[in-house]
Amino acid sequence: MNTAIQDDAGAEQPWSRAEFERRLRARGEAYHIHHPFNVSMREGRLSTEQIRGWVANRFYYQVKIPQKDGAIIANCPDRETRRKWVLRILDHDGWEDNPGGIEAWTRLGEAVGIKRDLLWSQKLVAPGVRFAVDAYVNFARSAPWQEAVCSSLTEMFAPKIHQDRLATWPQHYPWIEPTGLQYFRSRISLAERDVVHGLQVTLDHFTTRTQQERALDILQFKLDVLWSISDAIALAYP
Repeated sequence: MNTAIQDDAGAEQPWSRAEFERRLRARGEAYHIHHPFNVSMREGRLSTEQIRGWVANRFYYQVKIPQKDGAIIANCPDRETRRKWVLRILDHDGWEDNPGGIEAWTRLGEAVGIKRDLLWSQKLVAPGVRFAVDAYVNFARSAPWQEAVCSSLTEMFAPKIHQDRLATWPQHYPWIEPTGLQYFRSRISLAERDVVHGLQVTLDHFTTRTQQERALDILQFKLDVLWSISDAIALAYP
């Protein structure tokens, strides 16, 4: 029996702010931490070649993040939002004496045995990974900026996956130089910071039931992108 509350016009009433956030967070069940490839990684069952393939392919996602965030800023007329969002670009591209997340990932590549030039050449990127990441960047360019912000909320689930890697990689993959894991360390606090702002924008903007359901669909789209990346890597490195 449908027990949804409707207004006088027959439209379902919006969820409360707390309920809307709960439903967004519940989508974490589809986060790529649960993908079989990531489960194998966490349990120490990946080969050296598979680890290197994962690092090389996920690098394509890393280098595209600032372009995605730049697209959001370009579409956003609100100065205060732009002032906060630009920090994400700096986090990845770096500034002054801070090398940034892309450089940290490059050092991860070196730590697993991928030469810098080869990593940056993107010759190891699987077509499925390229397609999925480009689809995400194109979404950020073409969608209303609030929707692109909503798609970033997969960051809600990121600290756990970084913590897992920091806990399990030294044990299962001792051949990886520990200094290469700095990216995972740095992203825990940065992701938590980013979620606060992204959630605020999403909860403030998506206020009708139709909009809230749209937000859930957008978040699912981003989760599907991340899952597809893992699918493509698993296919390329069986």
